[in-house]
Amino acid sequence: MTTSVSSTSTTSTSISNTLGAGSGVDFTALANQLVDAQFANKLTTLTNTNTKLTAQISGVSQIKSGITTFSSAMTTLVKGGTLATQPTSSNTGVLNVSALSGAKLAGFSASVEVRQLATAQSAATGPIADKTASIGTGMLTLTLGTATVADGAMTGFTPGSGTPINIAITSTNSSLDGIAAAINARNAGVTASVVSDSDGSRLLLKGVTGASQAFTLTATENAGYEGLSALNVGVGATGTTIGSAAKDSIVAVDGVALKRSTNSISDLIPGVKLDLVSAAVGTNVTLGTQSPSASISEAVTNFVDTYNQLLAVVKQETDPASGALYADPAAKSLTRSLAQLTLTKLSTGAATGAPTTLADIGVGTNRDGTLSINADRLSTALTKYPSAVETMFADGTAASGDGLGAALAAITTSATSSTYGLGASADRYTKLQASLADQQTKITTQEDALRTRLTAQFAATDARVASYKATQAYLTQQVAAWNASKG
Repeated sequence: MTTSVSSTSTTSTSISNTLGAGSGVDFTALANQLVDAQFANKLTTLTNTNTKLTAQISGVSQIKSGITTFSSAMTTLVKGGTLATQPTSSNTGVLNVSALSGAKLAGFSASVEVRQLATAQSAATGPIADKTASIGTGMLTLTLGTATVADGAMTGFTPGSGTPINIAITSTNSSLDGIAAAINARNAGVTASVVSDSDGSRLLLKGVTGASQAFTLTATENAGYEGLSALNVGVGATGTTIGSAAKDSIVAVDGVALKRSTNSISDLIPGVKLDLVSAAVGTNVTLGTQSPSASISEAVTNFVDTYNQLLAVVKQETDPASGALYADPAAKSLTRSLAQLTLTKLSTGAATGAPTTLADIGVGTNRDGTLSINADRLSTALTKYPSAVETMFADGTAASGDGLGAALAAITTSATSSTYGLGASADRYTKLQASLADQQTKITTQEDALRTRLTAQFAATDARVASYKATQAYLTQQVAAWNASKG
């Protein structure tokens, strides 16, 4: 019975110690409170810093996205050609025209007569009943040069300076399909295909345009496997028909006749690409220009609107009182660069008095940094100096003097640089945030260690207090017993 009481007492003491009941103090709660108090300031600082860094990373991302999108849109607009003088054709059924990149076409005019279109030689073999059957084996030799054609037959041929192309035909590729594939595999300027109708299948060959791109196809047959000669194309060849002859285009520019091998010509008129549609001997097509003034005026309006939207984002993020990037050097540098944009020289070599900056054509800066347009001044500049204004919106690559697109692109490149721009800022903030995470982990480890140590110390203290109480109770009981026995 005594042993049972002793065991129960030991268990109760253990539970009491664990719960902090021996002293009457909740040591578990006390340990937590002491740990929380010791690390509260550090954790608050980390939380606040992390919140700030998150806002900074978000701000950098917004500004980078804004300036990059702005610059890309301007570059696309400039390269699209709508802000440059465009050539026009009085008869698009005969001739289409377009401006080449970087062309200066103000004041351009010309008269063009399309006398002949460039054509490619085509040839077709006679019909063959089974396109999968072997034609024969040996060697086909493809030679390029110039030819004369009459009534579907080649009457003359002069080989060019190029080396003839030999195409081996074996038992594995001796069908019409196999021969066509073998010819195409050589990429020699002649393409082959197989066409079929009720009479059978034919090998169709076609070269590229230009008088010097005519061709002959000559077979050297293997003994006992003859048949390839049925595919011969050339002077005296039988069984094949020349569908069209290889010819150059003939174009008369301002009365001067010139030949080219194609119908798309970029080297006759400086800055202009000619696309020949049909021959019209005796018909003169007048080429002129269309001014981009209306497009430039619209582009200036869109530029100002987009600039002001971007500036609003930048100002919000760099506001001294509430901006996450108020102290960021890259964001400040971008603000300065944007403020100077209206005064950046966008064209060089302009005549005296001609506009060279956005400010010169009526784009002004307001007190709050936003831009506005003086419509009258813009209209006057477009009317009086159309070429100079157009040059300001040219497709260029320099930081200044080569168009607004180039100037904005230079600002964007600097602003987003991963070395000194917003890219570098983003890297710095991200690394700092990663460091905070490491510190948070370290503090959590320290908290756990301190909580464990204090809990153990307090448990030991509570056990001693419980022991003291038990001793006190025992002594009190003994004293009472002694007093009772004496009485």
